Amino acid sequence: MGDDVGVVRRTNAMTPAPVGAGGGFVDLYERTVADVHSYLASRLGDRGVVEELTQDVFVAGAHRCAAGDVVDVAWLIAVARHKLVDHWRAQARNDRKLALAQSSGPTGPVEREESIDPSVATSVLAALNPTYRAALVLRHVDGLSVPAVAAHLERSVEATEQVLSRARAAFRAKYQEFSDE
Repeated sequence: MGDDVGVVRRTNAMTPAPVGAGGGFVDLYERTVADVHSYLASRLGDRGVVEELTQDVFVAGAHRCAAGDVVDVAWLIAVARHKLVDHWRAQARNDRKLALAQSSGPTGPVEREESIDPSVATSVLAALNPTYRAALVLRHVDGLSVPAVAAHLERSVEATEQVLSRARAAFRAKYQEFSDE
């Protein structure tokens, strides 16, 4: 189960009702902005991008509320996830346009790490190409199934399994580099 579900459950226990056409969006914003911001910040290293995506989530929520639809924390977190994936896709497109995408070499046997330093892992994720980063975060941080990751990345399940395999190998190699420094 991904940690975003924990955020939603924790927040739902503290928040009264979802916001609909009757107003109260400002109150919903004040109660949930920290949760949405935290969700995005834990997955991105760039504070400016986190703030931009948080703003985009709440603009979408305001539009939905103005249209008379219900907006709640679960909906906001789901929108945040989609905005995050869209950001990674755009970044991957830009990388391809600039020919900065890297190809990983052959991988060896999987070695199990005793423990992973979260600060090193964050730096390693930031150094990976956006497709690898998105695949790893969606699969291992958010806890999504491979078919769900494939749907987010708009790839087949088989292609997503290959991306995950290459992403894990790239992560291991970069983690070793960062750990040795």
